[in-house]
Amino acid sequence: MALRPVQVNIKALDVTAVGRFWAEALGWSMYGTGSGVTTYVGPVGGFVWPDPVAVGIDVVTVPEAKTTTKNRVHLDLATTSAAHQAELVARLQTLGAAPAHVGQGRVPWTVLADPEGNEFCVLEPREVYRDSGPIAAVVVDCADPRAMARFWGEAMDWALHKVTDELAVMRSAKGVGPYLEFLRTPGAKAVPDRVHLDLLPYPGDDKAAEVARLRALGATDLDLGQGDVPWTVLADPEGHEFCVLAPS
Repeated sequence: MALRPVQVNIKALDVTAVGRFWAEALGWSMYGTGSGVTTYVGPVGGFVWPDPVAVGIDVVTVPEAKTTTKNRVHLDLATTSAAHQAELVARLQTLGAAPAHVGQGRVPWTVLADPEGNEFCVLEPREVYRDSGPIAAVVVDCADPRAMARFWGEAMDWALHKVTDELAVMRSAKGVGPYLEFLRTPGAKAVPDRVHLDLLPYPGDDKAAEVARLRALGATDLDLGQGDVPWTVLADPEGHEFCVLAPS
């Protein structure tokens, strides 16, 4: 039994505007439900879910605006050259992104925030991300990358590529799509994140059994006011929220 990450969940006041931003930022398409409650952003070419390669973005409406507290989960975007990085940063700012200051100092990547303040990075070209697609990595701030690697390595079927005291790196065992990176970062989690991962059981696997397995690994139940929903909201051992979706 194992789970797979299928989407990054981003909370927003205006799901259409934020969904449109990310679709245009990534060169993807926006697949709205028409309800104004959720919008899915995924690769061009027709709605496929779960996507066999990419980790999509699900933008979900919430009534509260983002606080000034930095998200502890963010996206890193890949570029292929210095010119591509500069062009992408400029284009993202015309789409509504703004420079963000999170104590990064002088670094070769550019830190921006989407129209509702969710931080993300536009990376300088790096060979490791040459085949990741537009999203290079989903990055999680944490206190103990080794502990995160142990928990998430058991929770998911992704392969562990690297683990040190400073960084743990995972990727699909198929060697495709973005990386999942746990970066040692000062400070503790203080508020619920606007960005989190959604995991999905494989066909034929039992969701309740998967949730029980995660609890045994150290996950805890969370009540964020979700009410009676078909997914289960959990937190990993450092408090990062995530959801286990119902197979459908």
